[in-house]
Amino acid sequence: MTQTSDNVTWLTQEAYNQLKAELEYLSGPARTEIAAKIAAAREEGDLRENGGYHAAKEEQGKQELRVRQLTQLLEHAKVGEAPADDGVVEPGMVVTIAFDGDEDDTMTFLLASREYASADIDTYSPQSPLGAGVNGKKKGEDAEYELPNGKMASVRILDAKPYTG
Repeated sequence: MTQTSDNVTWLTQEAYNQLKAELEYLSGPARTEIAAKIAAAREEGDLRENGGYHAAKEEQGKQELRVRQLTQLLEHAKVGEAPADDGVVEPGMVVTIAFDGDEDDTMTFLLASREYASADIDTYSPQSPLGAGVNGKKKGEDAEYELPNGKMASVRILDAKPYTG
């Protein structure tokens, strides 16, 4: 998983490989595909009123932004081990919390940077208020964090296990 500090992002080997594969795809086959879409749309005529052309150019811009993000991320990445299964909340852990100690009002999320976010599980950054509040806490401990309205909220750590993908 990831942890950012002093411009260094820590990744497991699996996460590094996944991001590197995405970068290779986006800077190779995906560039070829988008160039073909732009060329095909360009042949349709007047570019000022060509929705397909403008959509393809917008897609190309988003793709190039992601290439730059991944390149920068991987340049500063350090590959390390997955966190230990010791119940201590840290980046790379799937954390289950109970709000205000209410065992029925729970939430489970991955504590990691947004580069590792997936559709399978909510991801909270270690720098987010909730992430910073629970980071370093142990299973069974309480943590506090500041809500956007300035009030404090408390949660209890119910579980913390390494993310296995």
